[in-house]
Amino acid sequence: MNIITIDNVCKNYKTKKALDNVSLTIKQGELFGLLGVNGAGKTTLIKILCGLTRKTSGTITINNFNLDKEIDEIKEIIDVSPQETSVANNLTVKENLEFFANIYNKNNTNTINEIVDIFDLNEVLNQRAKTLSGGYKRRLSIAIALISKPKILFLDEPTLGLDVFARRELWNIIKRLQKNITIILTSHYLEEIENLCDRVAILSNGKLLKTGTIEEIKQITNAQNFEDAFIKLVEANNE
Repeated sequence: MNIITIDNVCKNYKTKKALDNVSLTIKQGELFGLLGVNGAGKTTLIKILCGLTRKTSGTITINNFNLDKEIDEIKEIIDVSPQETSVANNLTVKENLEFFANIYNKNNTNTINEIVDIFDLNEVLNQRAKTLSGGYKRRLSIAIALISKPKILFLDEPTLGLDVFARRELWNIIKRLQKNITIILTSHYLEEIENLCDRVAILSNGKLLKTGTIEEIKQITNAQNFEDAFIKLVEANNE
């Protein structure tokens, strides 16, 4: 079942076409990757899907809701973990979770305990957020986005700036999350996309170049590895 359908979506600015007739579908429960160099259109597409900016043309349905007509219903079932960690630095980890749980009317012990267990936050529960390592702060930021129990979670560069160990730990957490919700992941790390995503869409200069599994994209481009496949597609589009 497709939970997101994007049909011929364009986004035009005065001097640039940020999205050029993009069409794709994302399945329920899928971990779907959006990949592209800076300016490819990833962030613009995410902003449109979240109702933060308007598309110029095309149609989008999310969980059978029309984006143009039912944005309030859509916002009830999505959440976003942005590239910048969105935590209250002067609150403890526990206070952060309780604060955002109150906002979403989810402030019950079971919900918070479940989040703490998923993200393995017990040992830092009483630390102020500003004292956390980059890895733990990122975990907390994603945990906060999950408190509302969304059907769809947007993760924007979730491991940017983390060391290799913190990145791998976060990968394992993201894999566990996939069982219950649909995740749309943007990343510059090809290895991350390759390890985590069921399917991936490759964007370049606002155009959708290819959508498929990692293996399908390697086969289509006759490449030995995913990095070579990605480079071939982007370079061909730039010619």
